[in-house]
Amino acid sequence: MTSSPISTFNYRDFDPEALVEAKGAHTVSVCIPARNEAPTVGQVVGELRRQLVDRVGLVDEVVVVDDHSTDRTAAVAAQAGARVVAAADVLPEVAGGHGKGEAMWRSVHAARGDLIVWCDADVTDFGSWFVSGLVGPLLTDPGIAFVKGFYDRPLITGVGGGRVTELVARPLLATLFPHLASIRQPLSGEYAGRRSLLERLPFVRGYGVDFGLLIDVAASVGVHAIAQVDLGTRRHRNRHLDELGPQALAVLQAALDRAGIPAANPAYLRRPDHEPLAQPFGEIPPLAEVLAGLAGVAGPVHPGAAVPRRFRHRSA
Repeated sequence: MTSSPISTFNYRDFDPEALVEAKGAHTVSVCIPARNEAPTVGQVVGELRRQLVDRVGLVDEVVVVDDHSTDRTAAVAAQAGARVVAAADVLPEVAGGHGKGEAMWRSVHAARGDLIVWCDADVTDFGSWFVSGLVGPLLTDPGIAFVKGFYDRPLITGVGGGRVTELVARPLLATLFPHLASIRQPLSGEYAGRRSLLERLPFVRGYGVDFGLLIDVAASVGVHAIAQVDLGTRRHRNRHLDELGPQALAVLQAALDRAGIPAANPAYLRRPDHEPLAQPFGEIPPLAEVLAGLAGVAGPVHPGAAVPRRFRHRSA
């Protein structure tokens, strides 16, 4: 099987002011999951507030989900103009802990928009076009439900970006999910989707969330409903190889799970001169399903509705 064509755009294709006209009754939330990102989160939030909230009104809210930070992430983000919510305070009835997937799932409930855009908090050259580019296909084509960003990742102190993408994620797509092999950056942290879709999907708890969502979106609505946008250049904190091993294992776990291949849970990353590192795999069920169970009704509950304390997470 060959890869299916994915609609591809450039951020320059979407003028923010023109998008405001196309926006109509849509509401747009930008959600930023952040853990110990005080040095950069303020610049990201400030750029969004200045350019897309205050200047043109394309974005309705900027929400930072503070994932158990121990630095001043929450204070810096609030000072820059974000609505800050602690991950632990969003649906506390649902058992959980740290992790990107956890924070993203909870951000869907915390946000108010029917279009949700996610951006990473550690980008050092963030531009508002990241968001206008991602939301553009959603506002101009009702057939698009999910948009992934891609970009150049230049060398920083001699270390290139995208190592887990090139060595793990892309080979997994080519082998197990060839219909998605034309996705430029499957692990991109900048992407957007319609709430109506996102509430129906489970979220992998950890670093495998980006890969898992991509696979689930394609299975749910088809590759024709996915677009990708060139966002230009992106610089962020590159991680050491010691940190990339656990991330790569998390992506592998998500891929095997979505391909229906049984794997040990937890898996153990074993490396010379390191203690074995346990990498558990789990996911949170679709938000609509969770809220319906919490409220005891047959359908989804509007975000922010009160829910009783009786639901407990089911592991994958």
